[in-house]
Amino acid sequence: MHSPARILVVDDTPENLEIVTMRLAHHGFDTETAVDGEDALARVGSYDPDLILLDIMMPKMDGIEVTRRLKADPALRFIPIILLTAKADMKDVIAGLDAGADDYLTKPVDHGALMARVRSMLRIKELHDEVQGQRRELAEWNATLESRVASQVAEIERVSRLKRFLSPKLAEMIVSASDDAILKSHRRDIAVLFCDLRGFTTFAESAEPEEVISLLGEYHHAIGPLVHRLEGTLDHFAGDGMMIYFNDPLPCPDPAQRAIRLALDMHEAVATLAENWRQRGRNIGFGVGIAQGFATLGEIGFEGCVVYSAIGTVANTAARLAAEAKNGQTLVTTRVAAVATNVAETQSIGEVSLKGLSRPIEVFNISRLPA
Repeated sequence: MHSPARILVVDDTPENLEIVTMRLAHHGFDTETAVDGEDALARVGSYDPDLILLDIMMPKMDGIEVTRRLKADPALRFIPIILLTAKADMKDVIAGLDAGADDYLTKPVDHGALMARVRSMLRIKELHDEVQGQRRELAEWNATLESRVASQVAEIERVSRLKRFLSPKLAEMIVSASDDAILKSHRRDIAVLFCDLRGFTTFAESAEPEEVISLLGEYHHAIGPLVHRLEGTLDHFAGDGMMIYFNDPLPCPDPAQRAIRLALDMHEAVATLAENWRQRGRNIGFGVGIAQGFATLGEIGFEGCVVYSAIGTVANTAARLAAEAKNGQTLVTTRVAAVATNVAETQSIGEVSLKGLSRPIEVFNISRLPA
């Protein structure tokens, strides 16, 4: 509420206006006057009163009609109205109260009664204003909350989408940077690792589907954490085949070495599983291929089904090397072998013709350095 409270006094008798406004001013209220109903309606909009003292009997428009119009306006209906009337006009008081007035005083107005009614109505108005203020704050808070929730949901969706092919740590880093530009189509030098199980197709042909799913679950749970630990990007996996690359979407200084370390760790993890599988009559091995080179990377697919993928000869080469690898082997290109000296032993197996390549390439097998 305004400080001091604003009171509009409406009466067509100048003497009444003077008496009432002097009494109100004596108690520190801010006052404005109107001389008839039409004048009152005009002044309400500009003055924004907290309370209206309204004479009933006036020319042009009486107080009852003024009350009816004010209470019909959603923006003005909560302004308290105290009617001023002669003692003989009780029927008019009843009509005024029915029109929406909040209280009444009879003329001549008693000073004590006037101030008591004014303070009472102002307290009610103040409570109403407080409630309205709280409603506005709540509406603003709800709007802010909705915006925050929408933002958080969008962030969760982005993280979930990124976690399909990135480690959780990398996904959260990209989301926190609020920049999806890194996922747009681009060209980059990457190290690609492709791996799959030896003997899986034969196993899947004779085993029950539930056993195939169970074995794949053991396999994925064993090597998945290794991919995340070394911050590899999962391009895709189909059954037992899995393609992972390094140096994209976030760069790293040693992509080939990371791929080698991942391959060696994978071999150890799968060797433990394979021993258990053999005890269950399943002879399944594991092979890996690694290549390094330039690829085009980015999101591909269609609405509702988008993946992040690497396209290029380097990916095909890694897949072909994995297909050539025997159980326990990790076959790599010359470029990858050149950086393996600090993390693994290398043995050349000579030139190999790989499907999809126009000429043979020298291939190396790598194994863990002796302890």
